[in-house]
Amino acid sequence: MRTLQGRSPAFWVALLLAALWPLFAHAQSNAALERQVKAAYLYKFAGFVEWPEGSFARPDSPVVIGVAGADALAEQLEQTVAGHSANGRPLQVRRIKRGDSLAGIHMLFISSLDKAHAQELLAASRGQPVLTVTDADETYGLGSMINFLIADERLRFEVSLKHAAVARLKISARMLSAAFRVQQVAG
Repeated sequence: MRTLQGRSPAFWVALLLAALWPLFAHAQSNAALERQVKAAYLYKFAGFVEWPEGSFARPDSPVVIGVAGADALAEQLEQTVAGHSANGRPLQVRRIKRGDSLAGIHMLFISSLDKAHAQELLAASRGQPVLTVTDADETYGLGSMINFLIADERLRFEVSLKHAAVARLKISARMLSAAFRVQQVAG
């Protein structure tokens, strides 16, 4: 059994932020803390997903994380991933606006603020090797692979293996063990 001693500093930051979430749940900085925790999760997700062959142009191509409808989160994520890598690949953040192509995106966070735009992005990414992450039950039900939710006063996430399988993405068992809920592939 692996101990926690060999974990990276980013793991400890994410764990600490998740643990401190209840203490700050009612504080004025609630939105800022939520962004920090989401950014830490997005950063960590990149290291626990295996994309299909051909998803990257070159062996040193970055993992590109698109952020739609959440500029403050994109800014926080840029700070979080600066100088870091996932599975030996540098990390890059791209802000996605209405009408932008998803070409070159490997992970896509879609804010629930604009439901119509969220539906468009989920439809555009369907069947593509793009890990989609949302923060609302409605968008999760439309085909997102990962959804943030509040459970026991903590920011947690749920995973749909069915939608990940359609995109030919493999999510590690370690990540699945940390999920609040996992929807299995119907067999």
